[in-house]
Amino acid sequence: MASLKEIKTRIGSVKGTSKVTSAMKMVSSAKLHKAQGLINAMLPYQRSLDNIVSNFLSGETPFKSPYVLQEGQQSGQENSLQIPAGSQKVAIIVFSSNSSLCGPFNYNVIREFTSLILDLKTEMVSDEAIEVYAIGKKVEDAVKKMEFKPVTSLNAAGSSESTFSFQSLAAKPDYKNIFKLADHILKQYASGVYSKVYVIYQHFKSAGVQKVQRQLYLPLEISAYKKQQTASSDGWLNNYIVEPSVSEVIEALLPQLLKQKLYTCLTDSYASEHAARTIAMQVATDNAEDLIQELTVLYNKSRQQAITSELLDIVAGSVQ
Repeated sequence: MASLKEIKTRIGSVKGTSKVTSAMKMVSSAKLHKAQGLINAMLPYQRSLDNIVSNFLSGETPFKSPYVLQEGQQSGQENSLQIPAGSQKVAIIVFSSNSSLCGPFNYNVIREFTSLILDLKTEMVSDEAIEVYAIGKKVEDAVKKMEFKPVTSLNAAGSSESTFSFQSLAAKPDYKNIFKLADHILKQYASGVYSKVYVIYQHFKSAGVQKVQRQLYLPLEISAYKKQQTASSDGWLNNYIVEPSVSEVIEALLPQLLKQKLYTCLTDSYASEHAARTIAMQVATDNAEDLIQELTVLYNKSRQQAITSELLDIVAGSVQ
């Protein structure tokens, strides 16, 4: 059995750990509240943009865009430029956190990334044809261990814009910088450098539920945005008079839709990270409190046994 001093030292150590986990929980809870505010402020704009694009696309107006996958066309079959498929790359944008202690958050993202790599290899895509945009230190380290060379800043991606690190995006969502990244991805795809672009992130459903998502970012499947034209509650159809033309408006809206989609992935990942860390630190704090109670009981028992042993020694000595 451990000595009283060892048990008391361990109790103090666990109490110190409990204070740290409790403080981390409060910090992550505050950041989660802020992230939820960002999502709530963004949702009305996102829904309105989706609704406008959906209404325009439902009108069957012909238009040309290098970012869409036309109906009946297979993904990667054609791009804006007729470039051989072997000369094109597949880009993967992966969102993670910069730090750990957030439960299975980073593990699930890395596992989904590994699964996507295996799926691409079955499609005969070589490692050299895969370019990874690692947003977050944890996924950046994991990608390097898999012997990929991740893009970690906009400058490294070959852009002439001002340089910023992708780790700064994981630490704090910034729509200006994420829009710069999205603009760079769109240009690379439109010029034929990429045949496909995937995005992997944690979708924030609630404070207790986060689910990893793998989505095809480019080409955009417009069939998912089309809907059947139905009359509204007041009996009117969504028919618009548009200037200069519906096709030009659609072509201008699609890049904005794609940029907004990438910002949505960033805010989702940020909120999911702090939700996962809040839960993990709450569990750690509860476990520390349970361990403190167990150690306290053990300390009291050991102390009582020591006192009883000393009393017996005194009584035995007095009898002799």
